[in-house]
Amino acid sequence: MIDYPAAAAVAAVIREGSFERAAAALAITPSAVSQRVRGLEERLGAILVVRGQPCRATELGRALVGHLDRVRLMEADLAPALGARAAGEAPPTLRVAVNADSLATWFPAAAAAFGRAAAATLDLTLDDEGHTAERLRGGEVVAAVTADAGPVPGCRTLPLGTLRYAACAAPDFAARHFPAGATAEAMASAPQLRFDRRDDLQARWAAAAVGVAPTGPVHWVPSTHAFLDLALAGLAWGMQPAALAAPHLAAGRLVDIAPGRSLDVDLHWTVARLPAASLRALTAAVTTAARRALMPPGGGGADAVAGRRERP
Repeated sequence: MIDYPAAAAVAAVIREGSFERAAAALAITPSAVSQRVRGLEERLGAILVVRGQPCRATELGRALVGHLDRVRLMEADLAPALGARAAGEAPPTLRVAVNADSLATWFPAAAAAFGRAAAATLDLTLDDEGHTAERLRGGEVVAAVTADAGPVPGCRTLPLGTLRYAACAAPDFAARHFPAGATAEAMASAPQLRFDRRDDLQARWAAAAVGVAPTGPVHWVPSTHAFLDLALAGLAWGMQPAALAAPHLAAGRLVDIAPGRSLDVDLHWTVARLPAASLRALTAAVTTAARRALMPPGGGGADAVAGRRERP
């Protein structure tokens, strides 16, 4: 049997990053946290926490924390029926992986609807939509917004809709770097925006729409809103979520460097198969918000380019 107080200590160390902060979160001493973690590791015959600054979970440690999260969700449903919920006890927390572009566009409406419907909190982990499902497979989260429609053991996957992107630049930037439009020559020299080293959306779009990869200088901008702001300021061109770019395109603050050649990313909701009320409420909120804000799944037009966003 699992020693759940010890497992809670492991989870606190992993999430807080140190034994001292874990002790403060659990309202016990650092020595007690250390004893619980070490005792559980000895019982299991395996390391659960890699000590360091910050402390990190081993693969088994992540699996243990994921199991503990699921147990807590189930207990939260059972406790009221047993009269066991203590006054002032913290509500359960749902740990969810979501990509930055969804968080900057349609996901806040889902989170707000969930907050009104359920007595639970959210702990959001940012990752690119091509990798969020791995967070589920590793037991780190109970649900994820993902571009990966592949099966995840113990989970079900629901289509959410399509997030559309447009290749945008400020008018003066476009006049200087794209006088003849998004040509192969322009792609070789025009400065571009990239979210991080895994963001190859610009390359995917250019290869499909223009026939070449962009090789111009790269500005690294790991923020959806800063990505848009720097394009507006005329620093570089980049792929912008259409929902964020639309008012700026309409007002002339941005231009589409290849009109009609958008890129569509199909998103899915992959969620653990747990009969927890809070998880059902979150799924309902996410699917409703996505249905209202996203295009229908696979609903791209003839000029849309299929792709996947490689940014968190």
